[in-house]
Amino acid sequence: MLSQLVRKRNSSVVSVISLGLVVVLVSASCSGASPETVAPDSTVADVSSTTITETTMTTVTTIPIVRAPLTGAAAPDETVLQRPAMVVKIDNHLRARPQWGLNQADIVFEENVEQLTRFAAVFHSQGSDPVGPIRSGRLQDINLLGSLSHPLFVWSGGNQKVTAEIRKSWLVDLSHSVANERGGYRREPSRSAPHDLLAETTKLWLLAPPDAQPPLPQFEYRADTETVTTNSKPAGAVKISMDGVKVMWEWSPDLLTFVRSQDDKPHVDMQDVRINAQNVVVISVVYTKSGSSPVAKSVGSGEAWIYTAGVLVQGTWERLDPQKTFTFKDTTGAVIKLSPGRTWVEVIRAKSAAHIAPGVDPATIKYP
Repeated sequence: MLSQLVRKRNSSVVSVISLGLVVVLVSASCSGASPETVAPDSTVADVSSTTITETTMTTVTTIPIVRAPLTGAAAPDETVLQRPAMVVKIDNHLRARPQWGLNQADIVFEENVEQLTRFAAVFHSQGSDPVGPIRSGRLQDINLLGSLSHPLFVWSGGNQKVTAEIRKSWLVDLSHSVANERGGYRREPSRSAPHDLLAETTKLWLLAPPDAQPPLPQFEYRADTETVTTNSKPAGAVKISMDGVKVMWEWSPDLLTFVRSQDDKPHVDMQDVRINAQNVVVISVVYTKSGSSPVAKSVGSGEAWIYTAGVLVQGTWERLDPQKTFTFKDTTGAVIKLSPGRTWVEVIRAKSAAHIAPGVDPATIKYP
C-alpha cells in the first residue's frame, strides 16, 4: 500500500513538473532564448533524490520468572501455585520404608515421636500419587505448621485430645475419617497395618475449602547470581541423633545436593531414589511431653545450623508467633539465605548434631 502511494505521488509530481517545463520552454522560445541557457528547475533535482524509508520497530519483552513460594525455584506450573499447601504425616517406622512422596515435597519436617521419628511433608509446587504411608498427628504439628496459611492436614487420626485440638486449630482436617475414598485413601496390600495407609494428593487438593489460600514463603532465598555468605565453613556431612533413628546428611558435589542416610544405610524412596534436598535446616528445640508423646516447642528461639550449597552457616532461629515464619540469622545478625530448592528441617534436641568437615570419613565420627 505504501509503495502504491509513493508511485502515485511521484507520478503526480512528475506530471506537474513536465507541464511546468513545457511552459518554461514555450516562454523561452517566444523570448528568443535558447533552451540550453535556462537554469534547471530545482524541483526536479529534489524529486529525483528523494528516498522513502520504511522503519520496523522491534520490542523486546522480558517475562519474569515465577517462583514457587516454598522452594524459591522456578515454578513448574503457575496454576498450581494458587492452591493451598498440603501437609502429609508420613510414617518412618522400619515397616513403613521405603516411603512414597518424600522427594516430591517442597519442605519436610522431621520430628521426634515415641522412640521414633515422623515426617510432616509439605506439598505445594508438586504432588505425589500415591503418598504415604500415612500416620497419626501430634500436638506439636499445630504450632510447627502454623505459618503455612491454613494448610490441608492429611493424617490417619489421633487420640481424643489430639483430634480435638487439631480440629479446632488452623489446620484443615483431611484425615482418613474425613476424606476417605474422596481423598484417594486406600490400604496397600504389600504392607502390614498400620503402615499401609496411602492417599493421593491430586484428589485431596480437590477437597480444599473455597477460601483456601496459597502459602507464603517460609525462608529467604539467594538470587541466582548471589553467593553464599562468607560467614560459613565447608561441609562434608552432619550426623544427627533423633529419637530411635540415626540420621546423616552428606554433601554430594556431583549432585550439588545433600543426600540422606538412616541408621547408616542410604535412605531411598519407592522409586529407589536417594532422599535428597538442596537445604538441610537443623533447629535445636526444647521437647516437653503430653502423655508419652514428645512435644517440640517451636515458638521461641534456639540454635540453628543451616546446610546449603555445600557449606554450614551457624546461627540462631527465632519465632514469636506460631502463625509467623522462622527467622534465621548468622552470628553477625544477618539473615541466612537458602539455595532455591527443597528443604528438610530437622527438629532436634539440643546437642544432638555433629558437624563433619570435608575429607573426614564420617565413619570415624560418632553420633552425638
